[in-house]
Amino acid sequence: MQPIVKAENLKKNYALGKVTVEAVRGISFDVQKGEFAAIIGPSGCGKSTLMHLVGCLDRPTSGKIYIDGTDVSTLSDNELAAIRNKKIGFVFQAYNLLPRLNAIENIELPLIYMGIPAPQRKKMAEAALDHVGLKDRALHRPPEMSGGQSQRVAIARALVVTPAIILADEPTGNLDTQSSNEIMAIFQRLNEEGVSIIMVTHEVDVAKASQRIIQIRDGQILSDEKISQSKKH
Repeated sequence: MQPIVKAENLKKNYALGKVTVEAVRGISFDVQKGEFAAIIGPSGCGKSTLMHLVGCLDRPTSGKIYIDGTDVSTLSDNELAAIRNKKIGFVFQAYNLLPRLNAIENIELPLIYMGIPAPQRKKMAEAALDHVGLKDRALHRPPEMSGGQSQRVAIARALVVTPAIILADEPTGNLDTQSSNEIMAIFQRLNEEGVSIIMVTHEVDVAKASQRIIQIRDGQILSDEKISQSKKH
């Protein structure tokens, strides 16, 4: 089976003055369709840089990335934008919602970029919001919602385009324990429904909600192990 994400010897260097920082140092891994993988490691280990590379938000210094079979390493900026919009759903720690728009309007944003007509957009956004259990907050704006509710809206926005994969970067980082557990329960349910997920986190307990933990240190993979169902409970 063709992996949904395939990374081959990825490297990413940054210039800080006269010093070259090797943020990602030759990382290779596959994520299969329907898999839920967590990338874990301390701050500064390269996990967010790796997520940006996989999410086509940044280009590798060398190496290749395949998203749903497409080698994105060779694509133009416009082609990368199209891949991001059609193939990848993003969920960020800071939610990245527009405060002046209500929940439905925020969820509709990627559909606008795809040229989907307004009546259809609204139906799709309402269905996505219902899917994360927040139908009653459709007309609420982000300042009127809790952090957990805002993150649910962000998940619905990621889901609405039916992406090949969801990339979640510290999705529980700004949440209390109860809200964090609720968000992870949503990710687990989505994964059980067949959604492919890669999540970056520095919290071991959050990572254990996944099927597989890839541990990163100093820009390299330290370990890559499947999580048995017994460890989750």
